Amino acid sequence: QVKLVESGGGSVQSGGSLRLSCAASGFSYDGYCMGWFRQAPGKEREAVAHINSDESTSYADSVKGRFTISRDNTKNTLYLQMDSLKPEDTAMYYCAAARPKWFGRGGYYYCPPDFSYWGQGTQVTVSS
Repeated sequence: QVKLVESGGGSVQSGGSLRLSCAASGFSYDGYCMGWFRQAPGKEREAVAHINSDESTSYADSVKGRFTISRDNTKNTLYLQMDSLKPEDTAMYYCAAARPKWFGRGGYYYCPPDFSYWGQGTQVTVSS
């Protein structure tokens, strides 16, 4: 059974920090793309950061320089270190997993736009 469990959310003041964790089980974690997404009430879900099986990363422009995604494959755990938090970062944060796809001409795997597995989310609230 695939299971993703987020933790580490909470309420902080603007400029503060939080570290989110996602414990994964039930699938081949080491070979999967992992991502963090967020959704605020009344707004669409947006991708925050992705990390591939080779540990290459990508970030949304809105969080570059402030958030850091990482993974510990020995613990099957995904992390999101969030620094310099802003009120606009307030949202429910979800971790997700996707099997990477192969780009033959370039000779690399990439994370697909659709993620297969999702956690239940952890709330992050940033006050002014």
